[in-house]
Amino acid sequence: MSATFEVKPAPAPAAPRAGETAARKPPRTSRRTQARRSLRRHWQLYLLVVVPLAYFVIFKYIPIANAVIAFKDYSPVKGPWGSDWVGFKNFELFFQNPVFWTLVKNTFLLSVYTVLASFPIPIILAIALNEIRNGRFKKTVQLVTYAPYFISTVVVVSMTILVLSPRLGFVNDAIGLFGVPSVDFLGRPDYFRHIYVWSDVWQTTGYSAVIYLAALSGIDPALHESARIDGASRLQRIRHVDLPGIMPTAVIILVLGVGNIMSIGFEKAFLLQNPLNTAQSEIIATYVYKTGLLNADFSMATAIGLFNSVINLFLLLGVNFVAKRITGNGLWS
Repeated sequence: MSATFEVKPAPAPAAPRAGETAARKPPRTSRRTQARRSLRRHWQLYLLVVVPLAYFVIFKYIPIANAVIAFKDYSPVKGPWGSDWVGFKNFELFFQNPVFWTLVKNTFLLSVYTVLASFPIPIILAIALNEIRNGRFKKTVQLVTYAPYFISTVVVVSMTILVLSPRLGFVNDAIGLFGVPSVDFLGRPDYFRHIYVWSDVWQTTGYSAVIYLAALSGIDPALHESARIDGASRLQRIRHVDLPGIMPTAVIILVLGVGNIMSIGFEKAFLLQNPLNTAQSEIIATYVYKTGLLNADFSMATAIGLFNSVINLFLLLGVNFVAKRITGNGLWS
């Protein structure tokens, strides 16, 4: 005798009333209330931001207002707002200046050379240090490569001048052993860019490598273990694990470097400059110094600086757009 069992479906839950639905919804909080809660909860973090924010506001944003003197015939007596308005006259005079294209060419070539030389070397150094298993040797190499960053630019230039001196420099002493006559490296314009760039690489490579070492430390070790199990060699693991892992960091540093391609440092170029090598050592930064401070033409100097900043802005936006389209990484990704 068989019995038939009928399974009845569970009754559907009753629909909530309109009043109950409204009561269950979390109350909406305004943005101002959320900001107050966040400020009370994380006030220590906001306090840390105050000093950097004040620095940028005081020394970066407020001085932008004085850039108006680029469009005026500035007089210290009348001040930036009381001086006579001349429009784009200062820009036209700069563009018509015979040295305009020479300044742009020297600045651009020196900056591009610096970016091309200083970008890959820290990556190579960071990957090499990451592969070293001897802790003492690794720390020694890091110390030797990182220490030059803390040397003042004035000291680095002084060392460079002494090393390359035609009479006292050991470079000329070394090549003299092979019968080569002494060379005045700093007196020949063709050597200026090489001296500038490779002394900069020597000074900044160790510091830049620290950023990539931090990025390498964030790579999941399981990826390397999986690659080893699959039989990947060390070079293959570097190519397929390490390089993709640091690619976002490398792209951001490259974009920032290209964005500042027309704002190469003034100090080292000015200190290495002499009357014999000005054909290649005269860049926009040194010309602004001579025009603004030595010749007291503040309006022209401001116009040149503003032109330089606008070029950098367009370069930054353009390179960031290309990097975002190609790699998917950018400054605002």
